[in-house]
Amino acid sequence: MFAGFAPTAQAVPTNCTTGVNGSTAGSHCAGGTGRHQVAITVLHINPSVGYVYNTGPWVSAGTTSSAYFPPGQIISIRVNTR
Repeated sequence: MFAGFAPTAQAVPTNCTTGVNGSTAGSHCAGGTGRHQVAITVLHINPSVGYVYNTGPWVSAGTTSSAYFPPGQIISIRVNTR
């Protein structure tokens, strides 16, 4: 007979918000125990560049994930969770 341990369950981060400060996008999740990252899509100011996508690092709930973005029109800011 083998004794085993069940893996601990992680709750997906909750109460997530996004924001922009200058040329940095950020996400912050206040609850849960999983991880999250900010993801941003920008239409670059230079039309020949087109769309630019960037993500911040995966961080624990309660921590801010930040990502730089170039000048242009923000198309979307999302929070990826796991």
